[in-house]
Amino acid sequence: MAETKGVLLPAYVLADESASMEPYLAELSGGLVSLCEGLRAEPMIAAKLRLAVLGFSDDVRVRLAVTDMRTETRLPQVVIRGLTDYQALFEDLLDRIPDDVRWLRGQGYKVHRPVVFLLSDGQPTDGDDWRDAHALLTDRRRTPTAPNIIACGIGDAEPRTMLAVATRPEFAFVARPGIDLGRAIGEFFHALTTSLVASGQALGSANPHLVVNRPDQFVLAIDEVGQ
Repeated sequence: MAETKGVLLPAYVLADESASMEPYLAELSGGLVSLCEGLRAEPMIAAKLRLAVLGFSDDVRVRLAVTDMRTETRLPQVVIRGLTDYQALFEDLLDRIPDDVRWLRGQGYKVHRPVVFLLSDGQPTDGDDWRDAHALLTDRRRTPTAPNIIACGIGDAEPRTMLAVATRPEFAFVARPGIDLGRAIGEFFHALTTSLVASGQALGSANPHLVVNRPDQFVLAIDEVGQ
């Protein structure tokens, strides 16, 4: 039997590229740069992670295929376009995540359950059409590679939607009312970076686990619903 190279955590960043994000393109691009640079600054942690960046709108575009940030020199470039189609997003992940996990295993790695970080500033424009694909994606009986999903909403994104997208209530966040959206995007990427670094550190411990840090100026979506 071939020796296992190590254990990896695949992490997917889903960036909303719909038209309403256009005023915040600089903050979105800057956040992705800071994420990539933050992981490159922690090579021992980055060795345990594989990062992918997907832009979603009417469809899903690969801005960075699942990769080792220790050797990747490109930076993901987002493009603002179209509407906010959640069905296209979750149908894409239904194909993409199992394929990526198979590929990583084929490279000789063990793979922890993937994690998805979603940032959206509005409601899905496809109504509830996305719910069937999401249900299949997150059902561990039907989809063994079902990811953990952390959903962060800003702007017009409603708490109930973030709760429906996140795989656990404590993984659903919304920005505090009145916060500048550019600042909220920066806080999201800072928390994302620290979460991945902490999760990478935890992979090497006796108790491997996922670490999810709440972005500053965000609250649990369930708190917002309960008011």
